[in-house]
Amino acid sequence: MLISFDNMEEAVIPHARGGEKELYRKCLQTPDNTIMLGRLEPGATLGIHTHEDDSETVYYLSGTGRMYYDGRYEPVAPGKCHHCPKGHAHGLENTGNEDLVFFAVIPKQ
Repeated sequence: MLISFDNMEEAVIPHARGGEKELYRKCLQTPDNTIMLGRLEPGATLGIHTHEDDSETVYYLSGTGRMYYDGRYEPVAPGKCHHCPKGHAHGLENTGNEDLVFFAVIPKQ
């Protein structure tokens, strides 16, 4: 199946997972997966949350920031990939001067 994010409307999620500002996302949800193109403006955060029933893999396309993962921060930039296994916590912050754009897959487990 080809997924065309260009043809999807961008949803605005205020204070996503308790974060600051808004998460902008284009998302395909199936019974088995959530597949998302996400965007955080400078200073925006995706709040820290635990993946109780699933995992998440995030690939960074543009911008810079930091990912909180199990008690520490990891820098993120284009070409880096983050994986949060089931039972672990993470959160994302845009620390740069441009949008932080990422692709994420959350498989149902």
